[in-house]
Amino acid sequence: MAQGSTWVGVPTQSVSAAGADFSYRELGQHNGATPVVLLGHLAAVLDNWDPRVVDGLAAKHHVVVLDNRGVGASTGTPANTIEQMADDAIAFIKAKGFKQVDLFGFSMGGMISQEVALKEPELVRKLILAGTGPAGGPGISTVAGVANYDLLRATFTGQDPKQYLFFTRTPNGIDAGKVFLKRLQERTENRDKEISISAYVAQLQALSAWGKKRPADLSVIKQPVLVANGDDDRMVPTSNSYDLAKRLPNSQLVIYPNAGHGGVFQYHEDFVPKALAFLAQ
Repeated sequence: MAQGSTWVGVPTQSVSAAGADFSYRELGQHNGATPVVLLGHLAAVLDNWDPRVVDGLAAKHHVVVLDNRGVGASTGTPANTIEQMADDAIAFIKAKGFKQVDLFGFSMGGMISQEVALKEPELVRKLILAGTGPAGGPGISTVAGVANYDLLRATFTGQDPKQYLFFTRTPNGIDAGKVFLKRLQERTENRDKEISISAYVAQLQALSAWGKKRPADLSVIKQPVLVANGDDDRMVPTSNSYDLAKRLPNSQLVIYPNAGHGGVFQYHEDFVPKALAFLAQ
């Protein structure tokens, strides 16, 4: 892919849907294959996606990455439920004119992806669910406590909170975190706006409610699903990934050793080929 068509250089665009202007970036192979829509984590804006993962998928696929309502450069009042975020994702997908998509949801984005598949199953061909869990899953309602504790730790040590939240405190994990954070800085021009405090609070409310919600019947999700995580996820405990894989009838599970919440970024050289193979099946 030429400069400008890679994640570091691709322009940010906007589309109106459901009373908001959704900020997004689009790249990759427009070869008639199903587009892959990426849905991000708590507090994520466009520049929080790992360039190696996005470019890796875009080498074979048409990839679209969006900011939730009221997040980054997207307008509107931030959603404070996973259900509304799913409605927004559906509205965005339809505004883009896509008849069917593959969804790659990381963390909170994986929860939104499940909800989209439950609300409009015909819109979704395949799902990749990384670092995430089902409604009512253990530890999800207390994500705010973990996130805010690590925000404080990061402030006191002068580090990025993702170093604590996404990676283990082993030498390997610390090194992987540093390399990942460096990759996130590769785009130097036209970066996205950071999330606002009000949007962050709204997302914490959404996660708390999702964690307390009655478990959904995931057996109705018949689409192929790739579930991935690290074996030591502090944010969305790894037991949730095992639970998802067990409850989704057509699932594959990948658990990365000595890795945390950001396992798919730490092991991007293994994860991207696995994701491409899964999407190609």
